[in-house]
Amino acid sequence: MNSSSPKLVLVMCFMISAFGIAIGAKFDQEFDITWGDGRAKILNNGDLLTLTLDKISGSGFQSTNEYLFGKIDMQLKLVPGNSAGTVTAYYLSSQGPTHDEIDFEFLGNLSGDPYTLHTNVFSQGKGNREQQFHLWFDPTADFHTYSITWNPQRIIFYVDGTPIREYKNSESIGVSYPKNQPMRIYSSLWNADDWATRGGLVKTDWSQAPFSASYRNFSANACIPNSSSSCSSNSATLTSNSWLNEELDNTSQERLKWVQKNYMVYDYCSDSKRFPQGFPADCVQNN
Repeated sequence: MNSSSPKLVLVMCFMISAFGIAIGAKFDQEFDITWGDGRAKILNNGDLLTLTLDKISGSGFQSTNEYLFGKIDMQLKLVPGNSAGTVTAYYLSSQGPTHDEIDFEFLGNLSGDPYTLHTNVFSQGKGNREQQFHLWFDPTADFHTYSITWNPQRIIFYVDGTPIREYKNSESIGVSYPKNQPMRIYSSLWNADDWATRGGLVKTDWSQAPFSASYRNFSANACIPNSSSSCSSNSATLTSNSWLNEELDNTSQERLKWVQKNYMVYDYCSDSKRFPQGFPADCVQNN
């Protein structure tokens, strides 16, 4: 951690002290369906949300709240069978040309071939920080938990509690970091067969449509700008603000290394053909 980090954390803690908590709420209370003309549905008294894609349209939703730092959990069950050409996106994002964004994208594949889990981090409109993984289970057979911890020092991506990626704040070497723009949660199921599967070589098989993905057990232990409650309160629903200073302990570091050794299929910080003049500066702190 650089020498200015304790001061940064102190400032951020002061900033969020007037913010609020959203934790364990229902989809009909925390999300708005934004597109799809009836292809997105909230079911089971708000406990389940489904997105559908057919040849005419996909569908999507977004959170009613914006968040500035927090721990976000969502359980997803992805499109089964031949999902080639489809993308299920689940991400945090602000708006505008200098937006910040933290991405999970699930790229479909032919039956029997693994999904590709695509991750990326944007700051001030700049992304190009992709890491991609295959998973050690079938993400279509059951629900699995995909989580993002976002604090002033780092962003950690988790799958079922196992860290798969850590992106550290590299402002000390001149790399911008998402810390000032509140972000909403977005999710969508859409057709991207021009690039999603094997670089666009495999197209969507519309005879398999409609395609459907399901969501449940959303939880946000997070700061909500302009909320009346406090992020540092000890309310009955708030178990911990440990995410604010969360970092990976030795055991978690070993689990991260296991995932990256066995299941990472692309890392921008290893792509010398893409960066012949040298790797991006943030690769120094994120490798």
